[in-house]
This record gives sequence, C-alpha cells and structure tokens, in this order.
Amino acid sequence: MGFLDKITDAISNLSGNSVGGSVLGIDIGSSSIKLVQLRREDGRAILETYGAITLGPYNGVEAGKAVKLPVNKITEALSDLMRETNVTTKSVSVAIPFASSLTSIIQMPNMPKNQLNQMIPLEARKYIPVPMNEVMLDWFIIPDEEPKSRSEILEGVYDSFEKPKEKNNLEILLVAIFNTILNDYQTITDTLGLTTKFYELEVFSAARGSLSHGVAPVVIVDIGASTTKIYVVERGVIRMSHLVHKGSQDLTLHIERALEISFEKAERLKREEGMSEDSSVKFAMLSTLDHIFSQINHVLLSYGKKYHKNISKVMFSGSTAAMDGFLEYAESKIENVVTIANPFNKVQTPAFLDDALKKVGPEFAVATGLALRQLQS
Repeated sequence: MGFLDKITDAISNLSGNSVGGSVLGIDIGSSSIKLVQLRREDGRAILETYGAITLGPYNGVEAGKAVKLPVNKITEALSDLMRETNVTTKSVSVAIPFASSLTSIIQMPNMPKNQLNQMIPLEARKYIPVPMNEVMLDWFIIPDEEPKSRSEILEGVYDSFEKPKEKNNLEILLVAIFNTILNDYQTITDTLGLTTKFYELEVFSAARGSLSHGVAPVVIVDIGASTTKIYVVERGVIRMSHLVHKGSQDLTLHIERALEISFEKAERLKREEGMSEDSSVKFAMLSTLDHIFSQINHVLLSYGKKYHKNISKVMFSGSTAAMDGFLEYAESKIENVVTIANPFNKVQTPAFLDDALKKVGPEFAVATGLALRQLQS
C-alpha cells in the first residue's frame, strides 16, 4: 500500500463512504505519544477517546524531554496509553515523522503512467542521498492548478469547455521513507496485536486534522519537543519545508537556567503561566521563540519569491501553541493571518469537554488527521 494514497484529500473535509467500527490514529513523537479514536455515525466523526503519554520517564528522565527509545520501550508506553484511554479498536494508522522521510518536487517529461513507474525510481537516485534499498519510495503527480475563481471562467481567463493543453513536463512529488522506521513501527503494532491500515507523513495528517477545504497556500508550523517543522502546503502538496533544531524542550531549558530551578518545575511553569504576562518565564523563552519566528518569516519570504504567491494563513500546532498568550505573540511577529490548530472542531464531542479540548487540541492535530483519513477509507 502506497503511503501517499489519497494525498490530495489532505486538506479536504470529511467525505466519502464510512467504515464500520472504530479507528485509531497514533502519533509517536520524540517526547510523547498521542492517540485519537473515532467512529462514524450518521455522517459525523464521533470522538470516542483520546490521550497522550510522556516518554521521558520510560528513559529515566523528566517528562517533556525528547528521548530516543528502543522499540520495546515505545511498545510499552503505547500499551500503557491504550489501556489508560480504554482503546477498543485494533484498526490503526500511524504517522511517520518528517525527519524519517525525504521529499522532493521533481520535473519529469509528460509520459504514460506505466513509463513513469519505470523512470521515476531511476530519476529518484539523483534526489535521494541514500541507497535506494534503504527506503520505501512513492510518488504522486501534482495536478494542474485550478481556476482561482468563478469570475475567471466568466471573463474567459479559463475556458472550462476547452480541453486543457498537455504539458511538456509533469511535477512529481517524490517521497522516500526509511525502511528502518517502517520496520520499527510494524514491530510495535504487531506486538500489540494491532492492524495497521496505512502509514502517512505527519504533515499530511496535521493538514487534514487542522485545515478546512481550500487550495490557497498555507503554512503549518508544528513545534515539537526538539525540532520545529515548517511546511508550506498548497492543495495537499508540500511545496516547501524547513526544519528548525529548536522546540518546546528548549523553552523549558531556558526557563530552568534563567530561574535556576529543576526541569520538572520549569516545564510546569511553562504550561501554567505561558506568555500571558510579562513574567520571568515569558522572557526566558523569548530568545528561542524569536529564532523560530525569524525562520518562519524566512520561509514566507522564500515561498513568495519562488512561486509569486501569498500565504493565506499560518497555523500552529503542538503543545507550545496552546500556551496562554502564544497566539497574541505570534500575531505580533508574523504579518499574516495566524491561527491555532483545533482538530476537535472537525469531530463531534461532548459539550462539557469543549474548553479542555480547545486547550489540548494543538497537540492532537496529527492523530486526529490520521483517524479522519481512516473514516474516509
């Protein structure tokens, strides 16, 4: 099964046929595992359970720190999380970390698909800097751009009745996933008796879980524990990506050093105080955040210069985005529409959980996006 299946639905609303029973999306990060279980009922996605578990204690360190665990420890943590959240389904999908993939947009001559199947693996060797037997390769033809508006059709800018001219070249999204990560994840799910329906790059899951239907370019900023991923997504395709080697762990470390307190207390203060007030906690985080925002603005500028298009909005995900005062700070740093991901807006949830789910929503964009795709299958 290709992991790019249905990639064009990455930013679509729920549609299509429903599947029987419940489905589970699993997001294995460097500092925590998140999961979301959904079911389909009367055309709606229903939240059945969700939860997260920190991985630091499984490696003998504080919660919030990024760790590299062996497969057996990840399996143990996921098993504990599934038990604590009362997961009932065996049907799962798993997100692939962006760092475990290689993506490129390449140009290929316009030719029949059977010829592309033969030519692309050969061409991929120029763009994949590792032996091809170490990765699983997949690719997708990026579709032509759609008309921007109905008025363009009426004004003759785009003739909907005229057969489109064939392009000389095709744009191909090329993705390679390291076999080691796929093998590790398969071992984890097999050990727990789970049936893996598909693997998917976390960016596509995050987009599906966070965005409404649309074709305008959007920037998704996922602030993880050790890294921040910045993606420009246009019509479901990664047009540009950038990795910043700073994340939520660095924010806590700066608080720890500035206030001369333990990492555990610094993590708690970060979550409790956030950036809502001009406190020592906020000022300790500014150097890291300013670096991250300078990189975001660099991506915005680079995309505009390369593609001559404007970004419609910048959306943040990850636990850092849920801090009090973060949205206001982001708006002061970015000259664009800024929003915070809330994937639970896409599913039916108990009303009494609205406030809690809005608070934790940015952490569950990937897991929710995975489960939503399963409901479309």
